[in-house]
Amino acid sequence: MKNIGNIVIVVLVAVILASLSLFTVDQRQAALVFQLGEIVSVKKEPGLYFKIPLLQNVRYFDTRILTLDASTPERFITSEKKNVLVDYFVKWRIVDVQRFYVSFNGDEARAMNRLAQTVNDGMRAEFGKRTVHDVVSGERDTIMEVLRKNADVDARRFGVQVTDVRIKRVDLPTEVSEAVYRRMEAERKRVANELRSTGAAEAEKIRADADRQREVIIAEAYREAQRIKGEGDARAAAIYAEAFGRNPEFYAFYRSMESYRSSFRSKNDVLVLQPNSEFFRYMRSPRPAGK
Repeated sequence: MKNIGNIVIVVLVAVILASLSLFTVDQRQAALVFQLGEIVSVKKEPGLYFKIPLLQNVRYFDTRILTLDASTPERFITSEKKNVLVDYFVKWRIVDVQRFYVSFNGDEARAMNRLAQTVNDGMRAEFGKRTVHDVVSGERDTIMEVLRKNADVDARRFGVQVTDVRIKRVDLPTEVSEAVYRRMEAERKRVANELRSTGAAEAEKIRADADRQREVIIAEAYREAQRIKGEGDARAAAIYAEAFGRNPEFYAFYRSMESYRSSFRSKNDVLVLQPNSEFFRYMRSPRPAGK
């Protein structure tokens, strides 16, 4: 029984020593082995490793791609002296664990602050050389590539690789946007007023042309009517003349009857003539003279 107890104790001690001596590193991590505060080993490959219990300790670092996302849009000035608000993010990863630890004491927050400062400085320089149109659409891809390269060169000194810098959005500040909208609104109103004025002028032109055509049509119609009337009067005069030539006495009688009908149309008509007047010739004797 005593031997069995000793064996159990030895096994337990061995297990404890093994747990204190062994550690694993997976494919998503890198590890630093410290001895009395000094770095003695860097483990970059995944696997099982040994350390001296109680004398050495291990610290792990995430080597996957991390994201630095700006919490609020940053304000920059373009070459036109116009303010723009830029929202961006940065993709980065730790490639040299030992250098990263020496530079930032292994603190990812400090590393992201340094990256944000580097990217902001690069954006300030790049935006200061370009117009609003360039930073919004014209040279946006070029700006992002330049920012990535410059930030990566600076970050390599601290064991960090910058894999990508992306500008998500470029906006004008609120006060500038309102001024732009007011100018756009004023421009639209100016165009609308110009179109209304042009339309009114065209309407007056069309109305004047219609009035002119109306007057021309009326004048031509009146001229045609007068022509037809003249032709009718001439035709009537010719008929009268022909009838007078064939039977002058009948013509005189007919004209006298027409005169009587016109003169005595109303009972109130008053005509003062001598009884022997030529006007009453056919009333006195309807027979032709000499018969």
